[in-house]
Amino acid sequence: MTETFRTTLPLRRADDADPAVSGPLQSAQKAMGMVPNMYAAMANLPALLESYNFAYGKFRSEGGFTPVEQEVVLLAISRVNECHYCVAAHSFVADAMSKVPTEVTDAIRADQPIADAKLETLRRFAATMTESRGNPSPPEAEAFLAAGYEETHILGIILALSAKIISNYSNHIFHTEVDPAFAGRAWTPPA
Repeated sequence: MTETFRTTLPLRRADDADPAVSGPLQSAQKAMGMVPNMYAAMANLPALLESYNFAYGKFRSEGGFTPVEQEVVLLAISRVNECHYCVAAHSFVADAMSKVPTEVTDAIRADQPIADAKLETLRRFAATMTESRGNPSPPEAEAFLAAGYEETHILGIILALSAKIISNYSNHIFHTEVDPAFAGRAWTPPA
């Protein structure tokens, strides 16, 4: 990968004078006990943070996947997009909240097959959707459906992609520093 532009925009704060900035950051602080650096970066354009939160929340609540499957999708997309921040954050969430077996998370981080065949099919298809920019081949989609997923799950992956494009790309241009809470699962893209 070539060198990525780095924005000069600051990380915004929950005590910002602009309520469009401070409101969502205060909500994050209350809900998570912290303002993730990613949120503080995206808050420079409040509509970006709002769009991310909306798409991410809808994927979590209505995407059609179990919590473990959600992490597989989000990690696979972030891994393909080489987002160091999101791979670290979702690895932490997978471990601490979604209860994803560490061997599943570690396989995705290393771009290795997952032992569970259905989760591996999901990982592979989420990666395919990312790499192909939403243009899976008929055999790739058929393999996904044959694993027990439905066509609406493909739409769920598109929803996840929309949220991850916002976060992954924002983190790229901000070179977002991984928060201390996620540092134990820091990840660096392969050279």
